Amino acid sequence: MRILYYDCFSGICGDMNLGAMIDLGISAEYLKGELSKLNLKGWELKIEKDQRHGIFGTKVTVEVSSQNSHKHGIFGFSGTHKHYGHRNLNDIIKIIGESGLSIRDKNLSIEIFKKVAQAEAKVHNTTIEEIHFHEVGAIDSIIDIVGAAVCFNALEIDAVHVSPIELGGGSVKCAHGTLPVPAPATAEILTGIPVKYNGVGFEATTPTGAAIISTFGKEFGISPMLKIDKIGYGIGHKKNPDLPNILRIYIGESVDKEREHDSLLIECNIDDMNPEFFDFVSAKLFDAGAGDVYLSNITMKKGRPATMLSVICDVGKAETIKGIIFAETTTVGLRVFPFEKETLAREFQTIETTLGKVTVKRSFYNGKEVSVKAEYEECKKIALEKNLPIKEVYNIINKFIFG
Repeated sequence: MRILYYDCFSGICGDMNLGAMIDLGISAEYLKGELSKLNLKGWELKIEKDQRHGIFGTKVTVEVSSQNSHKHGIFGFSGTHKHYGHRNLNDIIKIIGESGLSIRDKNLSIEIFKKVAQAEAKVHNTTIEEIHFHEVGAIDSIIDIVGAAVCFNALEIDAVHVSPIELGGGSVKCAHGTLPVPAPATAEILTGIPVKYNGVGFEATTPTGAAIISTFGKEFGISPMLKIDKIGYGIGHKKNPDLPNILRIYIGESVDKEREHDSLLIECNIDDMNPEFFDFVSAKLFDAGAGDVYLSNITMKKGRPATMLSVICDVGKAETIKGIIFAETTTVGLRVFPFEKETLAREFQTIETTLGKVTVKRSFYNGKEVSVKAEYEECKKIALEKNLPIKEVYNIINKFIFG
């Protein structure tokens, strides 16, 4: 099982998470290209190498245009009136929904945003519709959160484990005045999750960071038995003499042999449903995080032709997958088979070709590259735009990949 392990010894915030993801191998050009699909203006992603206490990693800064210079108070309570220059949750959902991002990236981004808005609404004793996003904070948070979703989905991880999360200490200034660390929304989001206090004298974990980690995480507080493949360091913007302001993320394969399985195969036979519905059902299952969905022609009792729907998913998504199958199909029963899934380590890279920029996926086994190929959807888009046979598009791009 391929695991992402967040070592939050110095907390987590949105830009530290992006830095660590890029340090793990997510292409900066790929990330910028996906974020550009938001069609938002007035921001720039600055990516640079930096160090804390001699540990080098990647530092990411979301630079917002000077006209939006107020940096504190990302979220707030707007009462019954929408403030000028602020966005509410529905505005954010509309921006993400109307973007060119994939459905998976859209859904995961919105899930993270809702987690923050729900926490703020509870803290302020109001509804999520009354929570607003200050202009610069909204842009900053959109980039941090959508970027987190894009990177996470690109890694194709089976599970996320999280260490106890350092919250920090002292106080933080926000739109509502000076508040003790952790900020109320951060504390609300991390309810039920193991945390630590006062390891550093500043706000180590922000509401955005808390929402990202609580959405991604499946196991909290205990380090997994892990065969480490890569380590990424996200450099924070604080300089602390005692503990480096760094987020460390490991990626590797689980070596916990006590687990009986890490994936499930869920199947059912269907002989009484309009076959046109299968496309809709498959799309919903993929959006819910299914690793694979496929259909097989079968013959049931009394010679009736039917279709077997098969879905592969990780254990944590099983209930969601089952719910979709029961709600969207005519089946009245499922077969569930546990099994162990082995996947290759993967990296995404953006290359320049005569046909434009193309994303390439490289796969590795035991650290050795075993396959590399261009992303199909991008090749398809190029073929349609340039009126070329898709096989010719692949041939041209492969010359740049293999030389």
